Amino acid sequence: MPDRDDLRTYAPIGDGRTVALVAGDGGIDWMPMPNLDSTPVFARLIDDDDGGCLELAPDGEYTVRRRYLAGTNVLQTTFATDAGTVTVTDALVTGVAGRLPWSQLVRRIDGVEGSVRLRWAVRPGTRLRTASPWVQRADGHHLLQIGTTTLAVVGGDVGTPRAESRASPFPAVRGAFTTSPGSRHVLGIVATDDEPLHLPDVTHLDESLDRSIAGWRTWSREFSYDGPWADAVQRSALALKLLVYAPTGAIAAAATTSLPENPGGGKNWDYRYAWVRDLAYTAHALVRFGLREETHAALSWLLKTIRRHGDELHVMYTLRGGVVDGVQEFDAPGWQGIGPVVAGNPAHDQLQLGVYGDLFAICRTYVDAGNVLDAATGRLLARTADRTCDLWRQRDSGMWELPELQHYTSSKMGCWQALRDAVHLAEAGAIPGEPSRWAAERDRIAAWIEEECWSEELGAYTMYPGSRELDTSVLLHAESGFDRGERMSRTIDALTAELGAGALLYRYSGMRREEHTFVASAFWRAGALACVGRHEEALTAMDDLVGRANDVGIFSEMIDAEDGTFWGNLPQALSHLAVVASALTIRDVVPEGALRGH
Repeated sequence: MPDRDDLRTYAPIGDGRTVALVAGDGGIDWMPMPNLDSTPVFARLIDDDDGGCLELAPDGEYTVRRRYLAGTNVLQTTFATDAGTVTVTDALVTGVAGRLPWSQLVRRIDGVEGSVRLRWAVRPGTRLRTASPWVQRADGHHLLQIGTTTLAVVGGDVGTPRAESRASPFPAVRGAFTTSPGSRHVLGIVATDDEPLHLPDVTHLDESLDRSIAGWRTWSREFSYDGPWADAVQRSALALKLLVYAPTGAIAAAATTSLPENPGGGKNWDYRYAWVRDLAYTAHALVRFGLREETHAALSWLLKTIRRHGDELHVMYTLRGGVVDGVQEFDAPGWQGIGPVVAGNPAHDQLQLGVYGDLFAICRTYVDAGNVLDAATGRLLARTADRTCDLWRQRDSGMWELPELQHYTSSKMGCWQALRDAVHLAEAGAIPGEPSRWAAERDRIAAWIEEECWSEELGAYTMYPGSRELDTSVLLHAESGFDRGERMSRTIDALTAELGAGALLYRYSGMRREEHTFVASAFWRAGALACVGRHEEALTAMDDLVGRANDVGIFSEMIDAEDGTFWGNLPQALSHLAVVASALTIRDVVPEGALRGH
């Protein structure tokens, strides 16, 4: 039987508004409602006693196989017992006109062979110990109330539901039923927050699941990628699609909060916000896949959000376009008892110069794809280019959101990228302004990096001038084009020697003692190897890395190099973005003949 303490057992499903995590044992242990960044109603993932869950599994011993239905984010779990076999198909479903105005989870159970008895339970939690759930019965349905959220349990041929309101510490609705070959059973959960609740017919539940499968496959047919590791690339694109917050177009950095980066705790962050960096990388990938709607929505949302809060770029914004404000800590134990459990992120007010490069990169990609920037955006970008000229000399917190302010090398490379792309946009007539200043400052940044950030002794770009520390974020600037020559190649070797663990990499010097290897860094290395002409090494690294996903192709933030366990939040946008970016880069720079068999 699967072990819920292993994050590799979780598979995400979603509807464009929130994401649920399904464990290998059929339990749904994470689902914020109504929105991805809401306090979760089901949170056994980080609060084993009081978090709540949705349970569905056979009685007795069983084995499990899982897969996503082809071209979808609909999960199918096959349970095999001594008595028979059954499949469970899970989705957060859509409606006739698209995304539903309420949350609707459908679990379809199909008998395959023999006779299997299953038990199920809907057991809401305490919203991280901030609300006390209670149950009532109305119009023949069991309703569960948790704060302002109302849930209803709707079922077809899933036994007679019974409510437990007093016998156990928390109310629940439970049931049991037995499958037979060809039998079909449907269990649905519908939910709203601080608004009336629609109770669907069971037949409509079943239809909505088929409609959602068809919808995902329609989206996937628009996806265009012809290259190596196609299955991993498409799964990563689908994982990224789950993190698109459809009401606004924002893209979350991850679907969870507070999953620790190491057993000692402390580094438990909330990633359910839209980072400028991650949004830019995601939109860049979506453009290259020919996906138009998400790209336009994400870029439009970002530009409007920036203007709403002034020209100064924030590192991140809320999914509805607000400024992140502080951190709230909950009295909950955390995953495996490793706290803290938090909402919010302390890096929200940092200066990170690299975001300027990210902003210009996505605007350039958008324009180069044949699109047009509006006048207000053009003026904003011209002002931002001028601002980059003034800001690049300042110390910042770097890509890793560090408390120590330094002249981080990758931040300066990001400023170089911003001004290079600003010049390109101006020369293309996409933004106003005289680019001569931007070009001069761009060249000045490049000369400064070459002089101050290179260590001949270490044979590498250092983390910041005068440092002996190394940082994998400089690998991003092989793909950006800052350096695809000998110095970048030597830097790859230095990073591999100090921070490598096989094909995996720790983020920067000293992290081997504090956390696990960073998935994105390892893929950046593979892409950088291709950029500097080391094609066979790049292919070998990618072959290794794509095999380190879990059984359904999902990556978390970090991987333990010793036992392969997942750490950190998941699914992690930056990890899946790195899969996509590296595959695209390798496809574009490695000769076609060398790619055969990958």
